[in-house]
Parts: sequence; structure tokens; C-alpha cells
Amino acid sequence: QVQLVESGGGLVQAGGSLRLSCAASGVTFSFYTVGWFRQAPGKEREFVAGIITRDIKTSYADSVKGRFTISRDNNKNTVYLQMNSLKPEDAAVYYCAGRPGIYIATTAEAYDYWGQGTQVTVSS
Repeated sequence: QVQLVESGGGLVQAGGSLRLSCAASGVTFSFYTVGWFRQAPGKEREFVAGIITRDIKTSYADSVKGRFTISRDNNKNTVYLQMNSLKPEDAAVYYCAGRPGIYIATTAEAYDYWGQGTQVTVSS
């Protein structure tokens, strides 16, 4: 059974940083694509960043390029999202999602497995 568990969310001031983690079990992460999505109240879930875990290919939403960095540690079966220069509009519940294969899909429907989410709050 595949499980994804996010951690690292919290409250941070605008301009601050957080690092989110997505730990996987029940799956060999090195053959997966992992995406980070976020959903703010009243808004649709949106793609933030994705990574193909067997190589270094990554993809980012325009709104986070240059501020967020996605990375992975296949030995720990964990994917990270380093978030710098946070803005109030980055506040949301952040989810990690996984799908087998080596294509970074940007739509939520393309992902098979989801974590429970972690809340990120950014104060202005």
C-alpha cells in the first residue's frame, strides 16, 4: 500500500522560508514522478513543482520559479520542497502526489497517490 506523508508546514512571515518533506512508503520512489500541489480556500488545487525521481528533471509553476526548489533523496524515499521568499499568496495546504513513470504531469488528475496535506501560513 502506497503512503505519502507530508511534513514541514507551519506559520512563517512573508520573506521567510520553509522546507516541506514528502516521505513515501510502499513504493520505490526512484521510478516515480512526484509533484507538489497546493490548494487555498475557495481555489482549485494547483501544480507547484514536480520532479522525476530517477533523474534531475524538474518543473515549476511560473508563480514559484526562482523561489521554490524541489529535490529528492532516493535513499530516504523522500522528496523535498524548499520554499524561500514566501509571500502571503503562497499560503495554502500543500500536498505531495505520486505517479509511476517519468512524465511530470501538471494536473492533479494525473496522479495516483496523495498525501494528507500540510498547512502553510504566511503572515504579511
